[in-house]
Amino acid sequence: MPDAAPPPTYRNPGKGKRRARVRQKGRQPAPGAIRDLRRLLGSGPHRRDLLLEYLHVLHDAFGHISAAHIAALAEITTWHMAEIFEVASFYAHLDIVKEGEDPPPPLTVRVCDGLSCELAGAKELREKLQASEGGGVRIKRAPCMGRCDYAPVAAVGRNHVIHAKPDEVSGVIARGDTAPPAIRRHGLADYRADGGLEFLAGCYRGDRTPDEVIGLVEQSGLRGLGGAGFPAGRKWRFVRAEAGPRLMVVNADEGEPGTFKDRHILETGPFRFLEGMLIAAWTIEAEEVYIYLRDEYPQLHQSLAAAIAQIADAEPRAPTIHLRRGAGAYICGEESAMLESLEGRRGLPRHRPPYASQVGLFGRPTLINNVETLYFVRDVLEMGPDWYAGHGRRDRKGLRFFSLSGRVREPGVKLAPAGVTVRELIEEFSGGMAPGHTFHAYLPGGASGGILPASMGDIPLDFGTLEPHGSFIGSAGVVILSDQDDVPAAALNLMHFFADESCGQCTPCRVGTEKAAHLMAAEKWDAALLTDLCDVMADASICGLGQAAPNPVRMVLKHFPEEVS
Repeated sequence: MPDAAPPPTYRNPGKGKRRARVRQKGRQPAPGAIRDLRRLLGSGPHRRDLLLEYLHVLHDAFGHISAAHIAALAEITTWHMAEIFEVASFYAHLDIVKEGEDPPPPLTVRVCDGLSCELAGAKELREKLQASEGGGVRIKRAPCMGRCDYAPVAAVGRNHVIHAKPDEVSGVIARGDTAPPAIRRHGLADYRADGGLEFLAGCYRGDRTPDEVIGLVEQSGLRGLGGAGFPAGRKWRFVRAEAGPRLMVVNADEGEPGTFKDRHILETGPFRFLEGMLIAAWTIEAEEVYIYLRDEYPQLHQSLAAAIAQIADAEPRAPTIHLRRGAGAYICGEESAMLESLEGRRGLPRHRPPYASQVGLFGRPTLINNVETLYFVRDVLEMGPDWYAGHGRRDRKGLRFFSLSGRVREPGVKLAPAGVTVRELIEEFSGGMAPGHTFHAYLPGGASGGILPASMGDIPLDFGTLEPHGSFIGSAGVVILSDQDDVPAAALNLMHFFADESCGQCTPCRVGTEKAAHLMAAEKWDAALLTDLCDVMADASICGLGQAAPNPVRMVLKHFPEEVS
């Protein structure tokens, strides 16, 4: 760490006599650290809402954030060190080195411990890698990385190793191959050759009105596909009814274990998503658009930034698009916590009302949509609302992407009609169960949606169909368990995830998830105590994390009592 700056000399203005040298109170910034920050961040002015971006720049440059960095950042921005530290220490991907501590090893290898990866042998992979840990490398467990279809996964630096094996990961470490692999960058010319941006251009020309576009989206029945399922057109209308100026935010922070559909969409159809986003922004007259992308997708950050630049060059009438990077906090997938993060604070959920449509980002009315919802906008408008509504089974309407992983022969993202059953997903879209496995249980909506038995595998998968059974579709992260899997152990894996990812703001969630995990680790579950604890978490937690965390416990107690008694 560079030497501290020398204390200044003060004079007593009253007597005009030289006073003894005194040291300023608090930690003083080191000149070397200040020079580093000015080189990396520029001379300013520095914006408070970009604090997380500044911290990423520091961490990317040095591999950690030291006390000297925080003091220097406070000096050049005039923000309090406590403010900076509380934000930096909130996010799992930022390593904070306190005074007197050694920095972390140069290379960090994270092994995903999400349920799909655990089923595929992630625990054994992690243990074998840890047995040879050293030489400037540390091995850590990490929550779901959004690659459940390639389980198990290990991240060597920013490089995701799929279907990872110990020798393969060791080889990547030895080669120092830590950069994220490049993915195909789509060209805007190909998208435009297929009619892309024509509908958006028509909106800007005045060929149609915002009310007409909103009406078409409402007629189609398109809903928010990030988890809540709120009708998309109605949300657009609510925001447009508020006094401007207005903003738009895209939630691309999919962190639900078992969910990876947004990654697939952004890898294969970035311009279709961006056109839908800009049409939505046009309908509400959003002055700026913010995309909050999870940090586990470094390749997408590069390719999406390139796609945004192409859109900006091709369509100067589009609003400014800001691409922001998360930092490993599942809670920031909750929309109000995401807004807090975008504003440069810890991702703590807000109390509601007011809702984001009224008081959102920077206090302005804000439209928040998910990647998948916006992806379907162009088709809904060009093909007509009846086209979209005409898809579906069992009187359900629309299409959606299902993230399917676990014990199936062909895991991956499946485009299927709303109302499809999990049994149909397995047989029609995934080639059946993996060899040697028999369908036993499933998660219909990621970790939050609970665990249902195979005997309930003919329930239509859609909004409103699973709620009577204590479950929900959420982000459609479907994980399949077989007769060879331990269902209570799977539920414990999910509870550990919730305990790790709780933001800590409210006691029922912060303490309840840890207590539940402790009780679930027992050979025999205390059903009465767990039930009481689940009731408290569900009834008293501030946001959906704590409210939904009990679902796996309740489902196991209800549908698999013989496995926990």
